[in-house]
Formats: sequence, C-alpha cells, structure tokens
Amino acid sequence: MIVKTLDEIINTENDVRAETWASRRFLLKKDGMGFSFHETIIYAGTETHIWYKNHLEAVYCVGGEGEIETIADGKIYPIKDGTMYALNEHDEHYLRAKTDLRLICVFNPPLTGQEVHDKDGVYPLLED
Repeated sequence: MIVKTLDEIINTENDVRAETWASRRFLLKKDGMGFSFHETIIYAGTETHIWYKNHLEAVYCVGGEGEIETIADGKIYPIKDGTMYALNEHDEHYLRAKTDLRLICVFNPPLTGQEVHDKDGVYPLLED
C-alpha cells in the first residue's frame, strides 16, 4: 500500500514549481501504478500554454475558477469546482486561472517527477 500526505510532499523534489503553476506529485512512474497522480495549483491571473504530445491527462477541478481554450478550434470551456476535462487527443491548449485553480491530475504514461514544460508546452518522455 502507498500512503502519502501533502505535507510530506511540500518543499521536496516532488513539489515541482514553474512561473504559473505548482505540481505536487503523489504517484510517479517509479511507484509502478501505470499512471501518475498530481495535485496542481494554477496561479490566479495566469495563462499556461500546454501541449502534451507524449501523455494523456485527465483533470478534475476541486477548487477555483478558470478556463481552458483548445487551440485547434478556439473553443473555450469554463472550469470550476466539480469540472473534469480529459485531453484525450493530446489537445494543445491554454489554461487560464481567474482565481487559484486546484486541480487533481492523472497522466498516462506516468511522469517520472522531474518534467517541466518545454518551449512548446510539452512534457518530454523521461526515464527514471
């Protein structure tokens, strides 16, 4: 059994931060679950360009308000507590936060834990 708390992750190597977000990585590739599991905070007033060419992601919002805009068609989807979205087609998008967004995220294939978005908003495929 794997049991972890947020307090155990904050300010460790599994608390990865960028200019517009913080990702608390609870389950990673090394945990052998076949997916990774994260709590991500998107900071209020920011816009993040994301394009997971190498990963599928499902996201569940448990706090805050924002929107996601898919670049291919310009559609905008509001996000608030209780909203789930899945990037099932490796959708390139903008994620905008009106208030701090608290998101629970699952990635397949799982992340190793040290990924950061490159200039195109992509997480590379990394080995442990």
